[in-house]
Amino acid sequence: MVEPPVPLTALSEDQRAQAHTRFTIIRPALEDGITQAQVARTHDISKSTIGRWVKRYRENGLAGLADAHVRSDKGTSRRLPAEAVTLIEGLALQTPPRTTAAIHRQVCTLAQARGWNVPSYDSVYRIIKKLDPALLTLAHQGAAAYREEYDLLYRREATHANAMWQADHTPLDVWLLDEAGKPAKPYLTAIEDDYSRMIVGYRLSFQAATALTTALTLRQAIWRKEDPRWSACGIPSIFYTDHGSDFTSKHMEQVGADIGMELVFSEIGVPRGRGKVERFFRSVDQLFLQDMPGYAPKGYAEAEATLTLPGFEQRFRTWLLEDYHHRVHSETAR
Repeated sequence: MVEPPVPLTALSEDQRAQAHTRFTIIRPALEDGITQAQVARTHDISKSTIGRWVKRYRENGLAGLADAHVRSDKGTSRRLPAEAVTLIEGLALQTPPRTTAAIHRQVCTLAQARGWNVPSYDSVYRIIKKLDPALLTLAHQGAAAYREEYDLLYRREATHANAMWQADHTPLDVWLLDEAGKPAKPYLTAIEDDYSRMIVGYRLSFQAATALTTALTLRQAIWRKEDPRWSACGIPSIFYTDHGSDFTSKHMEQVGADIGMELVFSEIGVPRGRGKVERFFRSVDQLFLQDMPGYAPKGYAEAEATLTLPGFEQRFRTWLLEDYHHRVHSETAR
């Protein structure tokens, strides 16, 4: 009789960490066309070991990379069969992402058909919450997003404030009134200190970012602020950006040379390292924009624009300086 696959939630924390570490090592062989021999040489691991890990992953998924077998009911309800747990995990990893409620409904239907005990919503929720966030990112957002957030081999980390700033820009999902009184969506350019995760400069505009607006945002970041709530200032040793035309322009290169700041660009098509700024943008959307009048994410009906850009900027600055900057960051614990 073939044993059912061990669900991820049946593994101990150490086993899940081991499985994730091994997946990180073999991922280039699985997704990027790198040979197993190259991966083995890079990590000083025997080729046979890499081959064994790849085989185990292809046969049993992430859980197959952990050593030692454990009881299939460890860490889960003894009334819920391992097959049901595996099903819940599989549904949670599907794209597009499903809500916990949708997964619960589908599992309940299948449980009744197969004679299992019907799981409660809380049981399904707990199983999904135990899934590795890195695995969810890989499943829902793809390899590029996974590399951006979890490929530690390529991540840049600053050791002190102003060692490195990272810049990026994004359109915001909120309708505002422009100078002519017509609805328009603004753009946000943000510069973040890599060490403290503080936003040292930002700019809101109805025009997409250009080299000039980026330079103006950088100027704001460098100079001492008049607002006593905002202490960030200084010249970064490194200014880390993408290959967008606004960031790579001669104007930005001249600014960097004038103030003794090194410009570093992420790889074309592989924006590793700027995920920290993009996480800030997600915080803006989830913690600030969703409570604003005019909020209209993609796929939703156009909301009524009531705020002007200056009124919106005043609310944004208050949120940034009095709320966001006082939150304890999940990665830095600062």
